[in-house]
Amino acid sequence: MFCIYCTPCLQGVFIIQKTMRSGITTGTCSAGATKAAILAYLGQKPATVEVLSPQGRKIDVKIDTSQQLLTGGKATVMKDAGDDPDITNGTTILAEVEIQNHAGVIIQAGIGVGIVTKPGLSVPVGQPAINPGPRNMIMQAIKDVLPNGYGVIVTISIPEGERLAKRTLNPALGIIGGLSIIGTTGIVEPMSEEAFKNSLSPQINVVKALGYDQVVFAPGKIGQDIAIHRYGIPAETVIQTSNFIGHMLESAVHYGMKKVLLFGHLGKLAKVAAGIFHTHNRMADARMETIAAYMAAQGAPQQAILEILSCTTTEAAMPIIKRYNMHNVYRILAQRASARAKRYVFDDLIVGTVIVTLQGEILGLDDTAKEMGGSLGWNIK
Repeated sequence: MFCIYCTPCLQGVFIIQKTMRSGITTGTCSAGATKAAILAYLGQKPATVEVLSPQGRKIDVKIDTSQQLLTGGKATVMKDAGDDPDITNGTTILAEVEIQNHAGVIIQAGIGVGIVTKPGLSVPVGQPAINPGPRNMIMQAIKDVLPNGYGVIVTISIPEGERLAKRTLNPALGIIGGLSIIGTTGIVEPMSEEAFKNSLSPQINVVKALGYDQVVFAPGKIGQDIAIHRYGIPAETVIQTSNFIGHMLESAVHYGMKKVLLFGHLGKLAKVAAGIFHTHNRMADARMETIAAYMAAQGAPQQAILEILSCTTTEAAMPIIKRYNMHNVYRILAQRASARAKRYVFDDLIVGTVIVTLQGEILGLDDTAKEMGGSLGWNIK
């Protein structure tokens, strides 16, 4: 955590710490641009406007450009994400308004703002991906400056939105054509691990809304692609968890899922078998020790254990396991991963595990995984 003062360490050396700069959300940008566009129609061109966050906080928004039009106005705001590594930082948010002679507000998506195509999100299917918080901010901004008795059609656009959306979770969430207008507080705090974890969880609700009571968790893109393209598991049920398997298991319980199929490479799932649910190697790495322990429990000779412990990757361990005819250890590891995952969520989920190689060959799986895969229609022999 950064602060604005010097802190003496135990050795008496002063460490200069820097404050992390916050930014504004796409929702705040959209509300600010909408307000400036209406003001432009009214003949005003402020350099900044004030908008209210959903919590009532006043936020100053710098206006990049504004222009009066014949029946309305338009304005742009450049997204400033502060010190957050946000792919939308520096992106232009455009609001165009058309003033109506009768009351009413319509907010619609322009170029680069996505449309929701799957149920389970906070916006109905077929509507612009403008979340409730930003929508309320836009409505308040309109209320602040639009004369009584008039209405307005607001079109929010992000010229670079469609390109940038390919680097987000939007395609997995069923949001097509561009980015989402998001932000629950109006302010972007520097990206934290917690924020990233929370961005993964809503995918589970999408799977549930599509009628499934089970979901497939793949720690990485390779496992996800193998599950879908090699074994025919429905793509809409497969979610990447990154390193946050424990968090996603808890989220599956939260969203009312009944079953989870863990599907991934030996390197990640060996950690789960050891009860490690944050699988980044900087957090914990007991892959070789775990494999060696279960091989020893199955009667492997000491030399085999020593060879496994000398490996730096699980790919290097596989030929050793084959040479000593210890293939059954993969099934044991799958069983243990499922058991530890169930224990992690206090038996609130039924869990099965499939362990695969980088090439997509199944090394081991448990009986629950066979049952779940079958119910999902996979094409395993």
